[in-house]
Amino acid sequence: MSKIKIFDCTLRDGNHALKHQLTKDNIEDYCLAMDGSGVYTIMVGHGNGLGASSLQVGLALLDERTMLQTAKKNLERTKLGIYMIPGFGTIKDNLEPAIQDGVELFEIGCHCTEADTTREHIEYLCNRGLETYGVLMMYHMASPEKILEEAQKMQSYGAKGVILMDSAGASTPEMVQRVIALLVDNLHVQVGFHPHNNMGLAVGNAYTAVCEGATIIDGTLRGFGAGAGNCQLEDIVAVLEKTGKRTGIDLYKMLDASDQVMPDIMGKEFGQDPISIVSGQAGVFSAFKLHVLNAAREFGVDPRDIFKELGKRKAVGGQEDMIVEVAEKLSSPMGSRNSNVNYQLESLL
Repeated sequence: MSKIKIFDCTLRDGNHALKHQLTKDNIEDYCLAMDGSGVYTIMVGHGNGLGASSLQVGLALLDERTMLQTAKKNLERTKLGIYMIPGFGTIKDNLEPAIQDGVELFEIGCHCTEADTTREHIEYLCNRGLETYGVLMMYHMASPEKILEEAQKMQSYGAKGVILMDSAGASTPEMVQRVIALLVDNLHVQVGFHPHNNMGLAVGNAYTAVCEGATIIDGTLRGFGAGAGNCQLEDIVAVLEKTGKRTGIDLYKMLDASDQVMPDIMGKEFGQDPISIVSGQAGVFSAFKLHVLNAAREFGVDPRDIFKELGKRKAVGGQEDMIVEVAEKLSSPMGSRNSNVNYQLESLL
């Protein structure tokens, strides 16, 4: 049985939950606590990856080189990784400096039907002998056959593996089973899965992916991440250990980090809420949550209605401007059929 690799994106996806305000102390404390825990890599950076810090998707407190250099100084036994979406980041401005800063593992992502946009970046990294994975975001928006076609492109570019992102937390176990099995049967590279927990299925979906042959699970401690969060690593590692699947994780060390470091990073209670459940049901990018709540407050409309309309429009990451447009439309007399805004928006922001 292949060993299951755990990719830890607490310091990347978790940055979404903090509005990209991770501090140097957060990064240093986390890396010290998790180094040598057995996770295959610790991913670090802006929630949307290298080059993404902007007014549109959120300005990071720290520049990315400071984040990467801080992490690298505190990792001796665990690989430093990054995520990048072409269009946000570039080879010259982001990948080359990241290589100089000691990054050892690279995820290059795109919308699930646009693998062509990753070719230059994946080939560049692979030609330099660097460990590189392709990532297909919002995979629920395409047929399994289309996902396979796009994954095969990434494989042909040289990617060591292809990871599916359930970016909206829209998956059911049946969806995961069908798509992961198709990829495992038809690719000769590793297959991975990155679940979100909008409908409370992240750990179950991760386990289903492993049972169907996935060998990479991408998650976070405490499930800390965009929207309702990610697959909680403590949970999935405990489940895998209980069922005899090898991870090489020191679960006690992971639990200690969860208990001792994460409360200071998170700052408040975190997890599912009514808004996150609706965003998962609608199939909308989890990182839209804060933008939707802000727009709902500004225009006095129900955030659930915003998510439902965004789902109908098949909105994807990078289309944050659409949120304001939808909220404004719903605020008109003929807009939202239900402008019940009794949610405590302040507590959700």
